[in-house]
Amino acid sequence: MIEIKNLGKQFRNETEISYRDMIFENGKSYMLLGASGCGKSTLLNMIAGILSPTTGSITVDGVEMTDLTQKAKDKFRIERIGYIFQDFKLINDMTVADNIGILRLEGVDVSGTDDMLKSLGIFEKKNAKIKHLSGGQKQRVAIARALVKRPDIILADEPTGNLNFAIGEQVIKELIEASGGKTLIAVTHDDRLAKYFDEVVDMNEMTSGIRDTVTEKEAIVC
Repeated sequence: MIEIKNLGKQFRNETEISYRDMIFENGKSYMLLGASGCGKSTLLNMIAGILSPTTGSITVDGVEMTDLTQKAKDKFRIERIGYIFQDFKLINDMTVADNIGILRLEGVDVSGTDDMLKSLGIFEKKNAKIKHLSGGQKQRVAIARALVKRPDIILADEPTGNLNFAIGEQVIKELIEASGGKTLIAVTHDDRLAKYFDEVVDMNEMTSGIRDTVTEKEAIVC
């Protein structure tokens, strides 16, 4: 379970985002839906330990993330979280297999690479360089890299943002199927994909800016 309490993030430009309390239950898929700038990606980055909140707490299966050192947060993310970045973060001049195999440097067992690529329909591209792949194929590689380590939690930041709707819809279906009962939290602005998720969280209602302080603190089970 992921529990968000009294969470807030202030940036150097003085922009501040305050979040209503939320609970994400284990084994469910969530869509974070909302306009650009409402704090969706910031929330993912704080859950993953990439960003630190200014106020409040994030508890993941009893572990208080905000109490951990950055080194401990990084270790937790490597071991427990699969992160699918909006810009893929793939190395263009390396092959699909090598982009996933590089996880070995973090101590990750990547022995399930072939099976994961097969499940996502890109096994035949295993030895192709990333720069020769389509946008949809790159997205599938990013998903495979995140899921091959069998994480407890999968975070996906705009996993269809660079794809047309038809390809994006297929990628979402594949992502949910491949995540196989793990906790999945995906950021998107496309409400047409809502039907594939267990729960949809409207982040326009769950956040506020610095001049609109959140006063309701009752936890909302998403």
